[in-house]
Amino acid sequence: MSFSLVNIQTTKQSRRQRGMRNVLIGTVDSTRVAMEVLVQHKMPPSALCTLPKEKASRHSDFVDLIPLAQQHQIPVVETSDSNAPQFLDQIRALEPEYLWVIGWSQICRPELLQVPRKAALGFHPAALPHNRGRAVIPWTILQRATSTGATLFWLDEGVDSGDVLAQQTFSVTAHETARSLYNKHLEALNQLLQQTLPLLAENQAPRMPQDHRQASWCAKRTPADGLIDWNRSAEDVWTLIRAVSEPYPGALTYDGDQRLMIWEADLVGDAPYCGLPGQVQAITDNGVLVQCGDSRHVLLRTVGLENAAALPAIEVLKIHRKLGIDPGRLQTQSILYNRKNRGT
Repeated sequence: MSFSLVNIQTTKQSRRQRGMRNVLIGTVDSTRVAMEVLVQHKMPPSALCTLPKEKASRHSDFVDLIPLAQQHQIPVVETSDSNAPQFLDQIRALEPEYLWVIGWSQICRPELLQVPRKAALGFHPAALPHNRGRAVIPWTILQRATSTGATLFWLDEGVDSGDVLAQQTFSVTAHETARSLYNKHLEALNQLLQQTLPLLAENQAPRMPQDHRQASWCAKRTPADGLIDWNRSAEDVWTLIRAVSEPYPGALTYDGDQRLMIWEADLVGDAPYCGLPGQVQAITDNGVLVQCGDSRHVLLRTVGLENAAALPAIEVLKIHRKLGIDPGRLQTQSILYNRKNRGT
């Protein structure tokens, strides 16, 4: 959904009357938070630039933000390429002072960064310069980090390398899940925007250079990276399940030829069972007990068949079934799975 030149001119006039002019690019929950705070501060975006629904698979945590934008009478530009010349022309016509890129995986080229009169700003779910890059929330849990941070920063031509505008740090619990950590970042973003929007409006916002010597990077993840290796320790398996759970694609295993997503599990101490890694050892009122490579167990609580709603594990799995995949089929299955799904 693009908007006409008439819409653009009307929007430009109204924004001049209201003050700071913003354009917001994004397509996930953090974009929603940014839009709501900008509206709250009477600085509504001149436009929301977001993915069309048919491209939703590019973000496992995609959110349809168009209804919210329409509720606040914010024009919408749908694009799958924020560096395309036609898109750049549309944004230039809005004459933004600030371009907010929050919840958007595509790297901003110099042509886009040069569009706003003052600056382009971004949000990253880590305490920069640590954990630059992709899939940061899953990697934070996989690293078994005990603390992390959220950062608003001035975009430059690098990857998450611009000066820091504001940063907040917080703890990561031993039982953290992707969703619980995701929600902590949403709250941190809200607070950071509340603090910094008045400073930006008064041209008093700080710029704190990152110490690039301390930088670290997180790699892109694909859905197949969530494949459970039941030969790993129970703690490793449990950590993977927590790291890639909702809103991400989930931890993957197989029950025979049936793909099975593991959404929720607990780590279990000693259990009086002897069996094989990946084998269902017991079915209890609380879940399904599965043995791992160190002879300890995880208790599977919630699982999902492919393209189906999540179900209690006790309704899906049978005693003594062996979960996992034949190593000879692993590479083929991973290729096929990644063709059907996009990375986190």
